[in-house]
Amino acid sequence: MLELLINPKKAERNPWMMFFDGVLYASLSILLVNWIFAKDPVLSKYSSILMVTFCVMFSIPFMYYTIKFEEIKDLKESGFLNLIKEHSKVLLSLLFLFLGFVVAFSFWQIILSGGSQSFKAQVETYCMINRPSNFNDCVAQYGVEGISKTTAFLTAKERVVSIFANNIYVLIFTLVFSLIFGAGAIFILAWNASVISAAVGIFAKSELINLPLGLLRYMVHGIPEIGAYFIGFLAGGIVSMAVIRHDIKTEKFWTILQDSLNLVILAVIILFLASLMEVFITPLLF
Repeated sequence: MLELLINPKKAERNPWMMFFDGVLYASLSILLVNWIFAKDPVLSKYSSILMVTFCVMFSIPFMYYTIKFEEIKDLKESGFLNLIKEHSKVLLSLLFLFLGFVVAFSFWQIILSGGSQSFKAQVETYCMINRPSNFNDCVAQYGVEGISKTTAFLTAKERVVSIFANNIYVLIFTLVFSLIFGAGAIFILAWNASVISAAVGIFAKSELINLPLGLLRYMVHGIPEIGAYFIGFLAGGIVSMAVIRHDIKTEKFWTILQDSLNLVILAVIILFLASLMEVFITPLLF
C-alpha cells in the first residue's frame, strides 16, 4: 500500500515531496519497533538495527522503480555532463528522502524515553568517530550500556584520514550493493541518516528547541557526504544496466563504463571535501 504513495516520475517533478515520505517511513519504523519489540528480551536489544531494517523495507519499492526509470535514461544519454544533468533530479529526490529520515529519527530520539538506548548502535558509531580516545566514557555519557572498547587519541590529520577511509568503505559498499542488488543501496541512506540523527540528538541535549541547530550542524558535511554515496549508487546502477542490456564488446558498453568511472571519481572527491569540512569547518561554525 505504501508504495502507491510515490513513484519516480512524480518524485522528479516534485523532489521536495520525498521529504514527507522520509518522515513517514522513519516514524513508522521507530513506532513499529518500539511497539512490537520493546518487551521482547532479545530483539529489544537490537532495536537500533531493526528500525533501520523497517525503514529499508518501506523504501525498497521506490528505489526499485527509480532504478528501472533511470536505466531507461542511461540507454538514451551518453557523456558525463549529460548523465549528471539527467540524474540530478533523482539525486535531489533521494537527498530529500534522506533529510526526512534525519528529521524524523532525530525527533523521535529526543522525545522517546530511553532514546539513546534505542539508537545504541548509532551512538556507538558516533563515539567511535568523534571521541575515539574516550569511547567508553562517551557511550556511557549518552546512555548506552555494555560497551568495553577504546581506541587511541587521533590528531586532526588522523581524523581526516580516518573519516575519509570510512567514507570510502561505505562508498565501496554502496557500489557493490547497487551492482548486485540495486535497491539495497537504500540501506546506506537509512543507516547514515540514523547515525547523523544520533549525533543531532546528542548535540540537541534532548531538547526539541535545539533540534534545528543540531540538524544544521550535521547537514553542513552530511549533505555532500550522502550525495556522494548516491552518485556511487548511480554509477553502480549504470554498470549493472550495461552488463545486462549490452554486449560488453560494444562501444556503448565502454562509453557507459567510462561515464560510471567518472561518477565514482566525482564521488571520491566529494567525500574527501566532506571529510575536511567535518574536521575543520563544522567545529568552527558550531
